[in-house]
Amino acid sequence: MSILKVEHLSQRYLDKILYLDETFQVNDHDHLGIIGQNGVGKSTLIRILTGQVEADSAQITWKKNLHVGYLDQYVNLHPGQTIREFLRTAFQDLFDQEKKLENLYEQMIQDSNPELLEQAGQLQANLEAHDFYDLDTKIDVVAAGLGVDVLGFDHDVAQLSGGQRSKLILTKLLLEQPDLLLLDEPTNYLDKQYIAWLATYLQKFPGAFVVVSHDDHFLGQIVNVVCDLELGHLTRYTGTLQQARRQKAANQETYLKRYVSQQKQIAKTEAYIRKNKAGSRSKSAKSRERQLAKTTILTPPANSQPPVFKFPYVTHAGQMILEVNNLVIGYEKPLLQKQLNFSLNTGEKVVISGFNGVGKSTLIKTILQLIPPLAGTVSLSPLVKVAYYEQSLVWEDTMATPLTFLHQQFPAATQRTVRQTLARTGLSSEQALEPLKLLSGGEQVKVKLAELMLQPANLLILDEPTNHLDNASKLALQQALRTYPGTVILVTHEGDFYDSSWIDRELDIAQIAVPAAFEK
Repeated sequence: MSILKVEHLSQRYLDKILYLDETFQVNDHDHLGIIGQNGVGKSTLIRILTGQVEADSAQITWKKNLHVGYLDQYVNLHPGQTIREFLRTAFQDLFDQEKKLENLYEQMIQDSNPELLEQAGQLQANLEAHDFYDLDTKIDVVAAGLGVDVLGFDHDVAQLSGGQRSKLILTKLLLEQPDLLLLDEPTNYLDKQYIAWLATYLQKFPGAFVVVSHDDHFLGQIVNVVCDLELGHLTRYTGTLQQARRQKAANQETYLKRYVSQQKQIAKTEAYIRKNKAGSRSKSAKSRERQLAKTTILTPPANSQPPVFKFPYVTHAGQMILEVNNLVIGYEKPLLQKQLNFSLNTGEKVVISGFNGVGKSTLIKTILQLIPPLAGTVSLSPLVKVAYYEQSLVWEDTMATPLTFLHQQFPAATQRTVRQTLARTGLSSEQALEPLKLLSGGEQVKVKLAELMLQPANLLILDEPTNHLDNASKLALQQALRTYPGTVILVTHEGDFYDSSWIDRELDIAQIAVPAAFEK
């Protein structure tokens, strides 16, 4: 049974067509994944469904009384509210009923009206039917599954980092158990073990969900329906992600054969028309010309080139790149109670891991001297040239285009060089001239990677560079880092992105230093 139907969906941004009179449907038990390359409109579709974006045209029909849950990372978190208090708002209706029940009991002390007793009985029965007295246990289970419990249930929500905030909002959303979940990149900011827990949870989810994710391993575990978005068209496949990709490949092969056959026939017909238009067979030629004019011409198959990332390298003569001694990181208070000690050599590739909030980004910013250490020292070789990728997609001038942004950063670079660099990331010449705010998350990531491709360096520091990237782009980035001759410090929550074939060490800062919150 359909719980959501979208008909005649059309949307364009400037010259980019996202959807062209498309139909999109979600049934009551669909576990549906939306796939497609960066910039095709996957997240925009979610924003249209949630009312954040108004489509050029669309007829959207929802099932009556449908409870829809959306992963809104901009929801208000009130200072002074604890994590547990925020998570309890997932059951606000039940808590309101409990308060009403308490008021009824107080009235019954003064008034023995049997109607009050009946109302109280109904409320009590409803609370018990919804396991009201086990709500804190439910909260504990889901919070532990997503790693929110390690933050401390008494922690002020206003003091959370971006990644912690995202996990908290997702936890509340899962506790609400809506009829339909709308999830846009839910694994961003989640570590491996929490992604695995979320996948298991969604496999058993009794309702429907629509999820946008570039994590193929995650999607492959949770979906039973796939909608592929390409060239403005949505194609629905029933089955696993692997089955959908096989069917898509088969469809593409069939379409290519039809396209080639039609092109040959068109060329043959046009040659006949040219040869006979003025001769004794002119009547036949004109007839074929009319037939050709009525023919529906197949569009050329998509031929998108995968990106090619290459980061320029400057030779580093010394052996030691970085040395960290007795380092304590944090802002006003230490994030880690114990001190950090490690070093990096030329050409070494290291992954910094640890649960969200442990201080991975803070460590990177301390190494880069963007924030001062609370204690200890960070020593970078004087010959080091750093290229840094920061995970936040925040731009000082959102109306700047990729072309103007990179020219501002590298005024000595020629326009040809900048355009070629953007093209290598997979951005088209049209996208290079679009305002940054109109680009998708994946396209904005490519602009930031293009910035690194214009910076000769011998130390690459990348903080969550795979967020928002499609699979082809992630593979291209992995290849670029694998072959980079310099030193690499990488932070990523995607365990599938790296392995021991090209990463020398994994530095789990939660293991080499005990978090202050866990000190007894």
